[in-house]
Amino acid sequence: MATLILVRHGRSTANTSGVLAGRTPGIALDDRGTAQAAALPGRLAGVPLAAAVTSPLQRCRETLQPLLDARPGLPVHPDERIGECDYGDWSGRKLAELADEPLMEVVQRHPSNAAFPGGESMRAMQARAVEAVREWNARVEAESGEDAVYLMCSHGDIIKSLVADALGMHLDLFQRIHVDPCSVTAIRYTRLRPSILRLGDTGDFAGLIPREEPGGEAAEVGGGAGAP
Repeated sequence: MATLILVRHGRSTANTSGVLAGRTPGIALDDRGTAQAAALPGRLAGVPLAAAVTSPLQRCRETLQPLLDARPGLPVHPDERIGECDYGDWSGRKLAELADEPLMEVVQRHPSNAAFPGGESMRAMQARAVEAVREWNARVEAESGEDAVYLMCSHGDIIKSLVADALGMHLDLFQRIHVDPCSVTAIRYTRLRPSILRLGDTGDFAGLIPREEPGGEAAEVGGGAGAP
């Protein structure tokens, strides 16, 4: 079956301001995110892509644009099922404020039981994303052959939930996975099992440097801003 390359969008203005963007419109890449997106075609040079699928949100479309410019004719398809989690009433709020919400502990420790007020549950988020991948795997393989490679540009929590599914992990463990902005994760699907080929690969090891951060044990909802 197909090989899927998952790209998290580049660093956004919401990432750097510590805001949970969710589906808020008008969230663009910041200067670093724009540079990350510009480097993406070079990072994927030589990888044949049958198609690109993207979250409809602006930060994903901006991340994908340099790759589309470098590969004229590459089919691109928006798919709302790989759009950001609907954080409902939490959208647009500062993550520092949300840390004190009782629900945040559920999001960290028991995400399969977490549902955002006015939004969706994390179970529903994962289910729609997994459904999208299964359908696109079948479509890409039917159109381009079983060795085809295609790309999805999406969001941190979506990608983490897809990795958890590929690893056979319960959603309650998905906060153990981390993917930086514009990182590349690759999953090869076969008839018997998926295999993780790359996970959160940025080619930058700055994120491994120890640094003091308050509340550093908590996973950042939405995926975080990456290494400084």
